[in-house]
Amino acid sequence: MKKTAFITGATSGIGLATARLFANHGINLILCGRRQERLESIKEELSQKVEVFTMQFDVRNKELFESLFEKTPPAFKNIDILINNAGNAHGLDTIQNGNTQDWDAMLDINVKGLLYVSQAIIPQMMEQKSGHIINIGSTAGKEVYQKGNVYCASKHAVDAITTGMRLDLNGCGIKVSGINPGLVETEFSEVRFKGDAQRAQKVYQNFTPLKPEDVADIIYFAVTRPPHVTIADLTVMCLDQASSTIVNKSFVTIS
Repeated sequence: MKKTAFITGATSGIGLATARLFANHGINLILCGRRQERLESIKEELSQKVEVFTMQFDVRNKELFESLFEKTPPAFKNIDILINNAGNAHGLDTIQNGNTQDWDAMLDINVKGLLYVSQAIIPQMMEQKSGHIINIGSTAGKEVYQKGNVYCASKHAVDAITTGMRLDLNGCGIKVSGINPGLVETEFSEVRFKGDAQRAQKVYQNFTPLKPEDVADIIYFAVTRPPHVTIADLTVMCLDQASSTIVNKSFVTIS
């Protein structure tokens, strides 16, 4: 019987790469994101391989999510894998100069959105006594760096929630994993720098960062372990990255 995966933030980056990899392996998909045109395009692409259902919503919007989730077609009701991937960084300010709208966005998307989606799906997993939740964290959830303040706090919260889920769901047949990437070349920096593509591009220059597909490979590895094996917590960085802020740019590694 085919499995079904629910992926938030599925229209780009890690979420999209994971959706494509899952489709290649016959996993049906519920793809969620804010951009309807991208959702439609991805659905058209991947429907040639698996069954695909899309939901357009911002994970911050609890009411909209719940109303859409209630309308999930019966064929997609049994969710086996939840990938909590939606997340953003907004701004790179010192704490004393922080923009409260940026703070709200990061806490609402990275923390509360993850909780809203998880709370809706966990009861069904408990009923079927199986499931796998993967929360996409960050190296920023393992350390704090200058001007990272609230973003780091939000990812530390994700790390704590992942552990809390594993403790609370112990004995329910549900696996809980935290996967924490370092620098991955996605739209992440462009969002952080509020559309400044030139500044965002500089983040990934003069070294070889992770690709979304690298993280997708790890996610697929985690969900395909034997029933008794859980990848509880995994941090992944590219060769040239030693921490969130220490990156070797003296030469370019060959991919």
